[in-house]
Amino acid sequence: MLEIDFKEIITVGMVLFAVIDIVGSIPIIVNLRAKVGHIESEKASIVAGLIMIVFLFVGEGFLSLIGIDVHSFAVAGSFVLFFLALEMILGIRIYRDEEPGSASIVPLAFPLIAGAGTMTTLLSLRSQFHTINIIIAIILNIILVYIVLKSSKKIENLLGENGLGVVRKTFGVILLAIAVKLFAANVKGLFV
Repeated sequence: MLEIDFKEIITVGMVLFAVIDIVGSIPIIVNLRAKVGHIESEKASIVAGLIMIVFLFVGEGFLSLIGIDVHSFAVAGSFVLFFLALEMILGIRIYRDEEPGSASIVPLAFPLIAGAGTMTTLLSLRSQFHTINIIIAIILNIILVYIVLKSSKKIENLLGENGLGVVRKTFGVILLAIAVKLFAANVKGLFV
């Protein structure tokens, strides 16, 4: 029986929205568009969604293959989320990546949308929530990603630089609280 729970979908959806940080990535998207021209929003959204859903299912098997349990991965994931949140709140860059040559798949779909933080988050969420609710939250987030990619120029003009900064910092604080909760929920499992 499917365990569809709207509260879980909203919770997971908000976590993924904060981790993906598509609104906070608008400056990066605008910069990519200036460098490479047209960005294929449909292609980037679909590929990112597929990467996330596939990793949700094979990620845990992959971990067990290399001898890592979900609790250890979730605790490690809480650290990744913690540092992502610090980046968002403090406006610093901890992780640096090379500049791209083309934009729709790399770096837009991966690693900007479906990156290491998102993958870690998905497996961490899987240890706490039903898979069907996570999949629905992924799909809702991908729809939102598509809308933002399609209208990134309008959103940039509407919010302005200060508005984007406020949104980014707000979701950073939410993400920080989620990281602490994720750590607390899974650290006990390391010693059992």
